[in-house]
Amino acid sequence: VQLQASGGGLVQPGGSLRHSCVASGFKLAEYAVAWFRQVPGKGREGVSGISDRDASTWPADFVKGRFTISRDNAKNTVYLQMNSLKPEDTAVYYCAASYYSGSYIYPNPAEFNNWGQGTQVTVSS
Repeated sequence: VQLQASGGGLVQPGGSLRHSCVASGFKLAEYAVAWFRQVPGKGREGVSGISDRDASTWPADFVKGRFTISRDNAKNTVYLQMNSLKPEDTAVYYCAASYYSGSYIYPNPAEFNNWGQGTQVTVSS
């Protein structure tokens, strides 16, 4: 049972990146999935989440209109498209899966039991 995340990197302000989170050993379609981010000295904060039932999504206020979460169940993958990136988006990003369907809204890290490795996103000119 594993989540493999990819897609981090260095990008200039205003640029874009796309994260992928691929599941192996279980059907990701049966789980709510969220992306979190963390900066040194702070806890993980929810960025966006997607439902297992109907692909409803929840974005944090600070990414509304810029980030889009989506899922491709045939590929057992969830994506996070990040556009109009700002320096304050610099962080380590994590994907995580939860068996609790409602956990994608205002995601709480304590409700997620499957985590991908973090990927660094640096937004800098």
